[in-house]
Amino acid sequence: MTSYRYDYDVITQWIEPGEKVLDLGCGDGELLRHLMDVRQVQGYGVENDPDKLLASVNNGVNVIQMDLEKGLVGLEDGFFDHVIMSLSLQAMHNTLGILAEMLRVGREAVVSFPNFGYWRHRQSILNGRMPVSESLPHQWFNTPNVRFFTIADFDALCEMNGIAVRERLAFDEGKLVLDEANFLASVAVYRLGRNG
Repeated sequence: MTSYRYDYDVITQWIEPGEKVLDLGCGDGELLRHLMDVRQVQGYGVENDPDKLLASVNNGVNVIQMDLEKGLVGLEDGFFDHVIMSLSLQAMHNTLGILAEMLRVGREAVVSFPNFGYWRHRQSILNGRMPVSESLPHQWFNTPNVRFFTIADFDALCEMNGIAVRERLAFDEGKLVLDEANFLASVAVYRLGRNG
């Protein structure tokens, strides 16, 4: 891997060898390449940006060009063991739609996102500025993010929509946060399933 991502370590632990994995917004395919190498998964990526799509292909990843805002049209129900969306959920307009689609085509969904409730982000707003950090690296005027939400917001969304939270881990600069995650964690990683 070209850069260390602690959320990749968590995701790797949740994936069993040989699983079928779909990575939404796969970028250059780095995560899938990692999972293919260490877990021998059958990996497929979805990416809409032509340059990133080409980078995925060059990384040896099978990738489909698709606009995620329109859902996962053409993908079979329950075909994948895991469907992953790493640090991209906040860039989706149709948040509920993509979560439903992830759980339609996959047995489990894995999502990670920056926590807007993180204390440093709150401090930035108190100081009159939008936060810029490792987990929110863009300025307000050029961010791809369209949703700013907290861990507590995401927990409530899952509860209101019958999405089972099977596991949640929260981090601050790569260190596991065990208490007060909504305040002390900059990033959260969830393993989700269908209720029932």
